[in-house]
Amino acid sequence: MESNTIDINGVRLHYTTQGEGNPILLMHGWGCEGSTLASVARIAEKHGKVYNVDFPGFGKSPEPPAVWGVEDYTRLIENFVAKLRLENPVLLGHSFGGRVGILYASRNRVGKLILVDAAGVKPKRSLKYYIKVYGFKASRRLTTMLLGKEKAEAVIEERRRRNASADYAAASPMMRAVLSKVVNEDLRSVMPSVKAPTLLVWGENDTATPMRDARIMERLIPDSGLVSFPGCGHYSFLDNPVQFAAVLNSFLGS
Repeated sequence: MESNTIDINGVRLHYTTQGEGNPILLMHGWGCEGSTLASVARIAEKHGKVYNVDFPGFGKSPEPPAVWGVEDYTRLIENFVAKLRLENPVLLGHSFGGRVGILYASRNRVGKLILVDAAGVKPKRSLKYYIKVYGFKASRRLTTMLLGKEKAEAVIEERRRRNASADYAAASPMMRAVLSKVVNEDLRSVMPSVKAPTLLVWGENDTATPMRDARIMERLIPDSGLVSFPGCGHYSFLDNPVQFAAVLNSFLGS
């Protein structure tokens, strides 16, 4: 495995390569890095040259220069592919990486698309969620009025840490803003534009991107098929490595 760094319009991107042949691009999920997909890279390198990226803000790639959305991350990958002259790459995206894979494949030619417990469907929110969100906003305004802006920020930040998701609590201020932006982006409108053969791989016990999302993607992406693993969660490729390897080898080798 070779470690590399490339500068794309002032953004430094770290990635690794291994294997030889047609390009296979791996894109990790939120809160992870390229090394999370190391076991996937070892399978994929039997079928081509694997490019495993650290998205900006993760692993060895510095944070983005501004609050990025899925569009910004996708444009970076488009420029990465163009700069390295990768022709007709196979894309594999886990979780957040699936968002980038969907948007990329909806407007660029790719050999195949593999979505593993992928994000891209806006989460279905309960009434309890909206009560919590708007209650927090009202509380924030009241705290600012009572304590002033500077003192209120410290109180609000502590409240956020206690109530937010683990991903949000662990992130820097910049990456929290990015997470808040990307998590609500719905890509259903572009899914019918994906023309590449698409494999959906899911854990049936996934709570981060539930099976409901997988079935929506299977319905909207024209040439797609779904494989699900009972008893597996959001990291199905780690929960059931043997069957995952068999499915991936079959799809890449077909």
